Amino acid sequence: MSRPASAYATFILALLFALSPLLVPDFGGFDADQFPVPQEDPPVQPAGYAFGIWGVIYLWLIVGLGFGALKRKDDAGWHEMRKPLAVSLAVGTAWLSVAVASPVWASVLIWVMLLTALVALFRSPVGDRWFAALPLGLYAGWLSAASCVSLGLLAAGYGYASEGTAALGAIFLALVIAAGVQSQLGRAPSYGIAVIWALVAVVVQNLNTNTTVAALAAGGAVALLVPVYKAARAPAA
Repeated sequence: MSRPASAYATFILALLFALSPLLVPDFGGFDADQFPVPQEDPPVQPAGYAFGIWGVIYLWLIVGLGFGALKRKDDAGWHEMRKPLAVSLAVGTAWLSVAVASPVWASVLIWVMLLTALVALFRSPVGDRWFAALPLGLYAGWLSAASCVSLGLLAAGYGYASEGTAALGAIFLALVIAAGVQSQLGRAPSYGIAVIWALVAVVVQNLNTNTTVAALAAGGAVALLVPVYKAARAPAA
């Protein structure tokens, strides 16, 4: 596919991705009864308000990729970023439809979305941060948290671990991934900010019910402030 065609296709995929919730308007997360062990208010899941970040992600991706299609359609750096990002967005467009049918396949797909988004993030051009690395960082950061949440839900929902243990394991994994990515990527502090947003929402979810999970999430959020601050201060790299 030519560079201009790739630019337009990725922009269209961003639009379709943003419109995908219209196909499943009543989706509010996995139903408790989708798991053999029903998951009623699982501690691994962030408080509901946190999912409002999707509105910012959708809009910022559309604006960023729209800019790229208009102003950087022949740019080699943008083209290399678009290839894995197109895969992530295409899978994301179908994700909600899969999630209402199968939490297992939804978990598989969200990890595909994450891995391809991370490849795209690391390939994002050094210039045009506000249109490339920053929106993509917010997207990949939230996916990092959501992917680990999906594993925590499966572990508890299929009886491999208690809800508390599954939540602790998922949070720890999210912190390892987030610290590793953010420490290597100075041009996208938005990545760590998205993970911190999710962790704070986990604290809110557990503050009065599971203080151990809340404490780990709070400590992780504070610890991630360091690489986020460094990334915000560092020259784009």
